[in-house]
Amino acid sequence: MASTALFGRCAELEQLSSFLDSARQRGDAWLMWGEPGVGKSALMAAAAELAITSDMRVLRASGSEFEAHVSYSCLNQLLLPVSADIERLPPALREALLVALGFGVGTPTDALMVCNAALLLVRTVATEASLALLVDDVQWIDRASAVVLGFLARRLDGVRAGLLASARTGTVSFLDPRGLTEMIVQPLDRAASGQLVDVNFPEMPVRIRERLLDLAQGNPLALTELPSTLLGAVPHAGPQPEVVPLSDRLQAMFAARFADLPESTRRTLLLATFEGTGDVRVLRAALADETGLADLAPAERAQLVRVDDATGRIAFRHPLIRSAIVAGTTHEERRTAHVALAAALTGDRERCAWHLAAAAVGPDESVAELLEESAHRTMLRGDVFAAVAALIRAAELSGTDAGRGRRLSEAAYIGAEASGAIDDAKALLNDARRAAPDSTGSLHAANAAAFLMLNGDGDVATAHRLLVGAIETAEHRYDARDPALIEAMHTLMLLCWYGSAPEYWEPFYRALERLEPRPPDVLSLASRTFPDPVRTGTSGLASSRAVLATLADETDPTRIMRVGTASVYLDRLGDCRESSWRLVRQGREGGAPRRHLGALMHLCLDDYLVGRWDEAEQFAREGQQICDTSGYSFFAWYFLYNRAILAAGRGRFDEAYALADEITHWALPRGVTAAALFAQHPRTLAALGQGDFDRAFHHAAAMSPPGVLAAYVPHCMWVMFDLVEAAVRTGRTVEARAHVEAMQAAGVAGLSTRMALIQAAGEFLVFDDDETKARLESLLSSPAAERWVWDASRVRLILGERLRRARSASEARRHLLAACDGFAAMTAEPWLERTRNELRAAGHRPADASSAGLIALTAQELQIARLAASGLTNKQIAERMYLSHRTVGAHLYRIFPKLGVTSRAGLRDALSPDPEAPR
Repeated sequence: MASTALFGRCAELEQLSSFLDSARQRGDAWLMWGEPGVGKSALMAAAAELAITSDMRVLRASGSEFEAHVSYSCLNQLLLPVSADIERLPPALREALLVALGFGVGTPTDALMVCNAALLLVRTVATEASLALLVDDVQWIDRASAVVLGFLARRLDGVRAGLLASARTGTVSFLDPRGLTEMIVQPLDRAASGQLVDVNFPEMPVRIRERLLDLAQGNPLALTELPSTLLGAVPHAGPQPEVVPLSDRLQAMFAARFADLPESTRRTLLLATFEGTGDVRVLRAALADETGLADLAPAERAQLVRVDDATGRIAFRHPLIRSAIVAGTTHEERRTAHVALAAALTGDRERCAWHLAAAAVGPDESVAELLEESAHRTMLRGDVFAAVAALIRAAELSGTDAGRGRRLSEAAYIGAEASGAIDDAKALLNDARRAAPDSTGSLHAANAAAFLMLNGDGDVATAHRLLVGAIETAEHRYDARDPALIEAMHTLMLLCWYGSAPEYWEPFYRALERLEPRPPDVLSLASRTFPDPVRTGTSGLASSRAVLATLADETDPTRIMRVGTASVYLDRLGDCRESSWRLVRQGREGGAPRRHLGALMHLCLDDYLVGRWDEAEQFAREGQQICDTSGYSFFAWYFLYNRAILAAGRGRFDEAYALADEITHWALPRGVTAAALFAQHPRTLAALGQGDFDRAFHHAAAMSPPGVLAAYVPHCMWVMFDLVEAAVRTGRTVEARAHVEAMQAAGVAGLSTRMALIQAAGEFLVFDDDETKARLESLLSSPAAERWVWDASRVRLILGERLRRARSASEARRHLLAACDGFAAMTAEPWLERTRNELRAAGHRPADASSAGLIALTAQELQIARLAASGLTNKQIAERMYLSHRTVGAHLYRIFPKLGVTSRAGLRDALSPDPEAPR
């Protein structure tokens, strides 16, 4: 075996054997690091041999710096031998993978679908024979493939498969190394280096041998390649040259090696280098002569390349050979090779476009159009970075200054709005302005400028004025099918929302009314449900249901995020959870940070309402970290707000006020009125939690005065109940009644079950009669109310207080116990303590917990309590009862206060029979 020639690699071979054993038994993923030429490829080959000896199936691929811009090119190499097995996948996953790999035609899907399809394919193939996935030079693989490989690497546990990747030390790779065991390949020691030289060059003079060992510094590739140069050199006296960077030495040596090859062979090698995947069929088509690959024979005999007859793939013995080939060619030779490859790849428009772009010697509008088309297809796959690269190259090839400016503007917009490359976006926008000074009025340029202003020192008013001017002067004829116009309208809607004043919205609605034939569905829906839902939200309910029904099959990350935005004030974010989670996972795997942030915002808001407060805090911190590191500083206030309301709800009052002040101090100078208004919400909650109802009233009224549901301040609906409660508790009965009447007049109850509950609770607080009580009781008993844990618990607390004072103690205890469950599940300490005080006042005593509490437990809660008392973890209980571990945790939060205990140890005592009780 070849591995027997790996001198000084016993430790590495033992590591590889351990990796393969682990892969066969339970799955594993390793990343091998090493300097260029240190022997990573040889160790990968040895791993392949060891795997085959162990009856493992081997799939191999290698990165190519000339294919790094082609999405899924590396994954195509890796999975080509098992392409027939793709047919065994479920239809949706099968189509996603076939389209991504270029084996099928269809609508590109999101990266998560491709990741899941690749994972299922690996699992399927591994059921028949354990699998070794070997990927060399991952520093050159494309971003899309790297996302899939990273996804696989962290999910091979329990799969009889292993992923071994190699990368050059000091290089940056798109592959996320988290979850991969790292293996460092060190240079050979001097003894092993001497062995390698002696076996390959037994007659080498001692002086040259020592010089070789000094120059190579244990690099195996240099030890085997430099001797031909050193042995042919003219001896000279004097000191030997210093050790030089290895890449320079090796490339110079490779150039000498290539000089002895026939011109036709060097041409074929250049084609193979640029082709990147090693596909023999493409090379044959590119050569377009009768000799086919016969000219490759001298390179094979020189051991520069090898051809795998079984797979029909050409592989270079080391990636540096390809670099040396390119370095040793002329401009015209490189151009001719790219033209030939483009002709051979007419069926692959994306790769064809890139080869034509590489061959272009000047502006070429037809190639620019191909690249622009490629960028738009790439965007649909969610690969915004590749899309920006394609647009930049398209701009360079544009036949006119206007075309160049337009394409650079679009690249700048994508960079600013989706990729997080803020500095790059600024440079691109400046380039666009220099290319075509009038492009500053284009929609893409204005969009980019608006986002850059928001994330810089600019203010909302300036960004709004710039974008309105661009929309009103651009030559789009208000065609609703113009993508740039619709993107501008979505951006303008956000700017208007940030400004929170009627004058901001006038030009938006003016432009919306002029769109022909009609606004797109999501823009139309959001225009009714997002700016002023108090007045127009109900008109969007029917279309909301229709749009939400499309989310299950939706793959466009931008549309998913915008549907979520349109659903916030209809309380339909729960219907967006699954698709939002897809965006979060995609973002965590290296996807566009802007979409990741949007999904986190929506999950945070929904989690707050439904009582998943631990998760909400986790998401809020994740979002803030992304804002800090990805260039989206503007959006950090969203996550400060979520952190603030959760801190207020949990009794961390100083933190809540500090975060609210941080939002206000940031927002006011920039004209982000919406953020400043949002900051009143945590202040209101903190004051309520402290029992300072007068202060709470003033904070809530600052968002929207009593008796008014402020226009274009949609979040005022989230403090309506707070204002009414604070007004009632401070004797402001006129103000409380006026606010409830405003809610009734607006019909907010029709927007959602949560709004219906809040309106009914306000009516009960103000009117306190049998009719309002019955209506409130009915809503609280409905299944829909169970979802809104935070609001329902607060309403039950107030209802319980009123019932206790009306001497209906048993009814009061029923509602107070339910409220106690909810507040305990959220760790809403101020409200939990208030509820417990009310329970004691209603005659409920902790001493009664073990008996009354057991009666209060549902059958499922009792089973969970007994399993927890026996010592099982939440995860073990979940597996036994077919629940999620989060659901088990939520049940335990409710069980503890019912039994009057605070720990699992207390559960055992509460569930154990009293030894002194009569039998």
